[in-house]
Amino acid sequence: MQNACARQQILLVDDEQDVLLELAELLENEGFACLTATSVQAALQQLTRHPDVALVITDVRMPGENGIGLIKRLRDHTARSHLPVIVMSAQADLEDVSELLHLQVLDFFRKPLYHARLLDTLENLFPVPRLKAVN
Repeated sequence: MQNACARQQILLVDDEQDVLLELAELLENEGFACLTATSVQAALQQLTRHPDVALVITDVRMPGENGIGLIKRLRDHTARSHLPVIVMSAQADLEDVSELLHLQVLDFFRKPLYHARLLDTLENLFPVPRLKAVN
C-alpha cells in the first residue's frame, strides 16, 4: 500500500505472508509506505518497478534463493549497492551472521521481531520531519 505523504518506501521480503502483513501494518501505522515480496525474484521485480525504495527488510531463510543472495545482488548492482538492508531471521547461524556483516547490512533482528527496537532503528534512519514553530 502506498501513501502520497509517506515517510519512506520500504520493501519487505519474506516467504511467510502473515509475517509480511503484520510487518507492513506496523510500518504503515508509523507512516511508511510498504511494498511486499515473497521471494527474491519478486523483490527484484518490485525494486525495478519502484526505484524510490529507501530500505529493504528481508528474511534470510526462504525457498529458492535466500535473503543473502538478494543482498549480494543489491551490492553487485551499481545503483543499489548502498541501499540499506535490515535482515530478520529465526534460523540464521554464525556463518550467516558473518556473511551479513561482510555485506554491510544495517541491522539484524531475530524473529519474532521486537517491534520497539525495529521502530527505533527506523526512526534513527528516517527521522520524522519536525515542523518549526512560528514566532
